[in-house]
Amino acid sequence: MSARKTNPLGEMVIADEVIATLAGVSAIECYGIVGMASKRATDGIVELLGRENLSKGVKVYTQDDEIVIDLFIIVEYGISISAVAKNIIETVKYNVENLTGMNVKKINVMVEGVRV
Repeated sequence: MSARKTNPLGEMVIADEVIATLAGVSAIECYGIVGMASKRATDGIVELLGRENLSKGVKVYTQDDEIVIDLFIIVEYGISISAVAKNIIETVKYNVENLTGMNVKKINVMVEGVRV
């Protein structure tokens, strides 16, 4: 599904992949994150994604004018996970709302691993 925003001049349609890339780039810039994680469904192995695959560690759901984002991350060892998650939520919400003009309803952060 795509995000849609209508104004008097017309309609703007933003693909979920674009929102996922925005969220991934915003999240990876936060302190304490080693990278985004992709979980292979067949064997449950978590792999660290490179910069070109950031959107694979993000799932986006759009409903009406609201966006729900799921982030799958790998954090750095020795950093407070709750502080990192709070920082990611604030940064991703701010960037996605400002760049798309849509409301972010919820951001779920799933920590898939810790890297030394």
